Amino acid sequence: MSDIEETKQKKLGSKKRNQTLSNFLIYLFLTLGAVLMILPLWWMFISSLKTKGGFLTTQLSLAFPKNPQWQNYTQRVWEMDPKLQRGILNSAIISFSTIIVGTFTSSMAAFSYAKLRFPGKAKLFLAELATMMIPFSVIMIPSFIIFARIGWLDTWLPLVVPGMLGNVSMIFFLKQYMTGIPTSMIESARIDGAGFFRIFVQIMLPNAKPAIAAQAILWFMGAWNDYFAPSIYLNDPNKLTIQVIISKLNAMYAIQTDYPLLLAASVLALLPVLIVFMIFQKQIIASVAMTGLK
Repeated sequence: MSDIEETKQKKLGSKKRNQTLSNFLIYLFLTLGAVLMILPLWWMFISSLKTKGGFLTTQLSLAFPKNPQWQNYTQRVWEMDPKLQRGILNSAIISFSTIIVGTFTSSMAAFSYAKLRFPGKAKLFLAELATMMIPFSVIMIPSFIIFARIGWLDTWLPLVVPGMLGNVSMIFFLKQYMTGIPTSMIESARIDGAGFFRIFVQIMLPNAKPAIAAQAILWFMGAWNDYFAPSIYLNDPNKLTIQVIISKLNAMYAIQTDYPLLLAASVLALLPVLIVFMIFQKQIIASVAMTGLK
């Protein structure tokens, strides 16, 4: 018995060592990946605090500047283009209005596909998924012609209305998540006389909150960083988004080699997305983990 126990202890010890080594390698790989992702952001931030001459002489340096130019953020970047503040406000209005309404409609569609029965449900869902395979460049010209004929050019409507009608990737993700919610709760609510809209609001939304929050955050990041669509549909300087304004400033100030100002503007454009992600990162992780378990 002692030999058998000793053999078992050796196997357990070997297994623990292998597990420890495996965990160490995983953490090392994740740490290296995190550093590689943070380095460009750090370089952008410290470079935005340099002078023009300091940037040109120390482009590859990752050290914090000895004399940081905080006025690049407090003063110079706003003097660079007075419409920069307006661009931030425009991006916020477009992003939040699209996501708030679009998240609600996408959640309703996902609930319908996950729990309701109606003719052609599977074919309609597959047809929606097929639209994810079509790149934007294919429908860009037809969409532009349609929006031009109905008088939507140089307005926010082409950027807001399609998103308010729903997001296919969000519908697909939420549908998979809501499928795992017990149908017995819906049947019990129906027996008690609740309608489908009440079931959706009082049962499905609270149970799918982590997934909805995660998808809304990812959608916000994409909407805020969108450059292609606003650059096509918008011409009025007062309606441009922050990404388009920074692109125009890049063409203007790159000639003057004033890269610290351009990087400061880029940091300001990145800041809202970074703050939202840091605040709601638990929802994103919880959503992915819970979806995998279901």
